[in-house]
This record gives sequence, C-alpha cells and structure tokens, in this order.
Amino acid sequence: MSASTSSRIEQHPDIMALRDHSERAAANPVAQMAEALGILCGVYLAASPWIVGFEGFTTLRVNNLITGLAIALLLGGLGSAAYERTHAMSWAALCLGAWTIVAPWVVSGAVDTTRTITSNVIVGGVTCLAALALAGMGVAGRRRV
Repeated sequence: MSASTSSRIEQHPDIMALRDHSERAAANPVAQMAEALGILCGVYLAASPWIVGFEGFTTLRVNNLITGLAIALLLGGLGSAAYERTHAMSWAALCLGAWTIVAPWVVSGAVDTTRTITSNVIVGGVTCLAALALAGMGVAGRRRV
C-alpha cells in the first residue's frame, strides 16, 4: 500500500467519525468508572482465594486466578488507545462474569462453600454489570454515529 493510499484511508469520513466516537466514549466518566470497577473485580477475583480463604480448593483457585486476570486484561484494554477495536471485548467480559457466578457449582471437587459462593456471585454480578454498561455505551454510540 502506498503512502498516498494510506493517507486517503486515514482521512475517510467514516474512520474519522469512528475515531471521534471512540475518543468521546473513552473520555466518558461513566465508561471510565465502569472500566475501573471491572479491572478491580478482575484483580479481586484473581486474589480471592487468598483474601477469602479458600486457597485449599485447587480447582476453584486456579479458575479464579485465570478468570480474574482475563477480566482485568479484557476490561483494562478498553481504555487503550485502540478503543474503537476493543470495546466489543466487554461482551467477552460479560461471559466471564457469568462464568464466575456459576463456577463454584461447575468446577470439579466440592468447592461450593458459603465463602466461595458469596465471593464469586458478588464479584461475578458486579463484573456483569460493568461489562453490560461498557457494551451498552458501545452499542448506543454506534447508533448515533
């Protein structure tokens, strides 16, 4: 691709409108709050076996560590300079939040104790709400552009 073709593509009205929308969405205080809340949920979920005290349940400990890191990375990527390409990842974070809710009953072993259920259901629910808020902003923004 030549330099002249590249510069014409960069100046295309649709690309410029998409970038403008992405900048507005990323600067939205509600989006920033939802993103920060989602990152905190991911970090908490990853550390929850040691915070809540169920580090003895190996399957749930590994599940929460991997899922928590994935949530933090997914929702953390939404604030990047490439927001226009990453806002759709909030749907994946929503699925991980739902998985977090059901994980104590689904992973192998008898890990469905009061502590594990309470911790996972609360952090999974908050993750789902944050992801839905971010996904909703992406969908609403596309309708306006």
